[in-house]
Amino acid sequence: MRIVVTGQVGLDKQAFLERVARIVRDQHRDLTLCHVGQRMYAEAPDVAPGRILDLPLSRLTSLRRSVFKDVLALCERSANVIINTHATFRWRHGLFYAFDYDLMKALNADLYVVLVDNIDRVHYRLRRDGHADHTLKDLMVWREEEVLATELLAQIVRGHGCFYIASRGEQDERSDCPAMLANLLLRPNLRKAYLSFPMSHVSSDSSGALLGEIETFRREMKRHFTCFDPGDVEEKFLCAMALEAARDAHRTIEVGPPGERAVLETHQVLDIISDIDGQIYARDFKLIDQSDMIVSLVPAQADGRPALSSGVERELQHAHEATKDVFVIWRPGAAPSPFVTETATRVFRSVSEAVQFFLDNGFIPPPAAGGLFQ
Repeated sequence: MRIVVTGQVGLDKQAFLERVARIVRDQHRDLTLCHVGQRMYAEAPDVAPGRILDLPLSRLTSLRRSVFKDVLALCERSANVIINTHATFRWRHGLFYAFDYDLMKALNADLYVVLVDNIDRVHYRLRRDGHADHTLKDLMVWREEEVLATELLAQIVRGHGCFYIASRGEQDERSDCPAMLANLLLRPNLRKAYLSFPMSHVSSDSSGALLGEIETFRREMKRHFTCFDPGDVEEKFLCAMALEAARDAHRTIEVGPPGERAVLETHQVLDIISDIDGQIYARDFKLIDQSDMIVSLVPAQADGRPALSSGVERELQHAHEATKDVFVIWRPGAAPSPFVTETATRVFRSVSEAVQFFLDNGFIPPPAAGGLFQ
């Protein structure tokens, strides 16, 4: 299988893909990683690290074409290859494409995957690597352009059903995002599920019970399916932080884990609030479209009322209209409304009931002796 992986600068895609490769090789499968940018630097030893995008476009194109011809030759000798590249660049030259159609057509990859990540993490990595000439708006626009260009490339070269948006996730070993991409390569016939659950209600849950129930649901579904999880990219909290900082007249906000704190200009975060909302809306629908089914958890709040957000209802409706299987795990004691039951393929009362149904009806393949992921 040949997989093209794209994504904007600042994702550290190479480190992510090395983790994917370890998962694949642990299953005794061969995988070759081709980092196009790394190979371009190797072919141009006169270019300082981190400065290749400053080259004239003519030389940049020549380098890329030369390297990609080597990649094509390597693909002929390798069963499984991941090509780490870009679809577009937004740099000092402005916006320009980062691939050659004739070479992509010759490659004829099986899948085209664009990686995305929280915009504060992208900003942090770019600043860490000495690239400060950007705004958060630039990064939001570039991400959207990269998604669109990769999808167009997949549609033109390969056709429908070969394009995926995937989250990069955190770099620590707890992240299951690399396993999701490994699943696409190792287990292409495994059902692909979009996970739907309330997020706005969780932030006000002081006991943490809802959050714990949602985490258990997410973890269990990822044991059985290739899952696209909207919670793997979470930027909405930046909006609330920026509004609070503006009220308190703070010029910056800080986010991120210790040692990797990103300092964001408050006014820049305020400028992208509409972009964050718009991209959440568009991206989550695309994640549903690239799935076979949607599995939605509706937990019960402390007072027994359903923790059902407008986002979950809209996702269920979109999945139904896209002719996907719609499965709802309804935890409240009260019966679900017709707006849930009329769009659902099946409604369950617990995660365990849902899993048993999936096992009994062939949604989850039975484990084979000596099979993968046992």
